[in-house]
Amino acid sequence: MKAILALEDGRTFACRSFTGSGEAWGEVVFNTGMTGYQEVLTDPSYSGQIVTMTYPLVGSYGVNDEDVESDRIQVAAFLVREYQDFPSNYRSTSSLAAYLKEQGVLGLEELDTRALTRHIREAGAMRAFISTKDLDPTACVERAGQIPQMAGQDLAQEVTTKAPYGWIDGKPIFRQQGEMVLNRNIWKHKGEKPRVAAFDFGIKYNILRCLEQTGFEVVVVPAATRADVIRAMEPDGVFLSNGPGDPEPVTYAIDTIRALVGYVPMFGICLGHQLLGLALGGRTFKLKFGHRGANQPVKNLLTGRIEITSQNHGFAVDIESLKGKNVEITHINLNDNTLEGFRHREHPIFTAQYHPEASPGPHDSKYLFEEFKTMIQSS
Repeated sequence: MKAILALEDGRTFACRSFTGSGEAWGEVVFNTGMTGYQEVLTDPSYSGQIVTMTYPLVGSYGVNDEDVESDRIQVAAFLVREYQDFPSNYRSTSSLAAYLKEQGVLGLEELDTRALTRHIREAGAMRAFISTKDLDPTACVERAGQIPQMAGQDLAQEVTTKAPYGWIDGKPIFRQQGEMVLNRNIWKHKGEKPRVAAFDFGIKYNILRCLEQTGFEVVVVPAATRADVIRAMEPDGVFLSNGPGDPEPVTYAIDTIRALVGYVPMFGICLGHQLLGLALGGRTFKLKFGHRGANQPVKNLLTGRIEITSQNHGFAVDIESLKGKNVEITHINLNDNTLEGFRHREHPIFTAQYHPEASPGPHDSKYLFEEFKTMIQSS
């Protein structure tokens, strides 16, 4: 089925839909990962975005019920150069096309993903409109220009859990009757495991898997949970998750984080890193085309080691804005020297802009979860 991808700056791309008729819109971005498309599709940090894969052949190993990072597909649409409709993998339970169709997400192929990626690298990530119904380039470009800008959007409230839940044996456990009451009595392993309250700004399942594997008891709370509620829970540590959108409009979370500074150890990843930066008095800015893929080089300034990392973000904390804020820069991106991590000099707080849970991606940075445990035990 013929389709068109139209960008807000007037560039258009002819393509075909392999999932049927429909329309979609959002910010178009690219991911450089060679594998891991199911994790990409279900990562809440991609909410509101159209993702194109730079690797040319996608779909060859199908999909399964295990490699998911949330309870649904999060991307607005999925773009590939060539789709493979006949998966060959012992873990596969369905084809990629069937998976997308089931959840009403458009998949496009026969698109010049190299040209699109080069264009985004030069012009920046931008709004895009996709249609199989209206193939008029002028009309579709106009529709693209009417889409809200990513900057200024609080998307964390769109993807966060509506109710708190526990994470037990690798899966979310909601209370069967009524809401979970957030107080000191919610913990099942008092004194046996460190207790972590994890804010869900768009949390990935593999982060929760890593926290549990490290030995934590985890309770996930909605993004707008207040500081007094967290204190009533009496956790040993607070975790701030990844998530989509612009961090600056998430003012309720920034206020909560600021109120919790110095209470218990805190660890922030991705959006959580950005929100901590803002809570400590820093600023954030939008990257030209973001960091998305599983091959981003990061230098650990504390050890001198280079880590190859998995990343997915379009905003960053301004390093200069943290000067005089009593923080130490711990990690930088070796491609563009942007901030990838910091720690507080006085309070037990540290962050990572990248994804140490590595799903998909290398495991170079998984040690950060152990560092969080050590910090809690020391405190």
